[in-house]
Amino acid sequence: MPSAAHPVEPSADAGAAPAFSPLYQQIKALLVRSLQGSEWRPGEAIPSELELAARFKVSQGTVRKAIDELAAEGLLVRRQGKGTFVATHAEQTVQYRFLRLAPDEGATAPVERRVLDCRRLRAPAEVARALDLKSGEAAVLVRRLLSAQGRPVVLDDIWLPGALFKGLTAEKLSGWRGPMYELFESEFGVRMIRAEEQIRAVAADAATAQLLAVEPGAPLLSVERLSRTYGDKPVELRRGLYHTAQHHYRNELS
Repeated sequence: MPSAAHPVEPSADAGAAPAFSPLYQQIKALLVRSLQGSEWRPGEAIPSELELAARFKVSQGTVRKAIDELAAEGLLVRRQGKGTFVATHAEQTVQYRFLRLAPDEGATAPVERRVLDCRRLRAPAEVARALDLKSGEAAVLVRRLLSAQGRPVVLDDIWLPGALFKGLTAEKLSGWRGPMYELFESEFGVRMIRAEEQIRAVAADAATAQLLAVEPGAPLLSVERLSRTYGDKPVELRRGLYHTAQHHYRNELS
């Protein structure tokens, strides 16, 4: 992006906000475009408000309002006395922002992960539709089991676009010690920005019951999540089965 770009008249193909939107929203769109283009990578500091104001030829207050919204949405992180940084899934406060399972009693325990499978295959039709893939295009399927205090609690089937996740293997996943989304971010350049979910109650089939150590027919919570990156592009379809006998699904509404 040229440093002299004027926010009031963004080019039609730039993906920025239309000219009738508030000025701070136009600045926000330009900042998101820079994030999407990896001008500033996860964990890196962005220029100061004064520098951005000079770059976009707007007031510092306008830049501050745009940054405030991006920080509230989890794309940027303010650090007192240090500046503003691109949010990363390595941040302690956002590591497990999409994992909403909490114990009924006591503090949340560390989650243990076991990768059961990781393979490339042709995306089924419903997966291809969800991920905006062409018919027959490759996808990566990851199956993993999450346990808390030695008890299996979540069985995940995770579908990813094959073109974005070349080289993802069970060995790489098993050897990674941080959150999976941090791996996606650091190794494959894919950052999960937001997600939408569908939740329903289901009964465990025989195979699932064995993996989750429950009786066949036991009640489970089915959570289907579609995660998106910059530009609202879908990059992950996750289908999780949750055993909630000693846990609950926690959410915060505002």
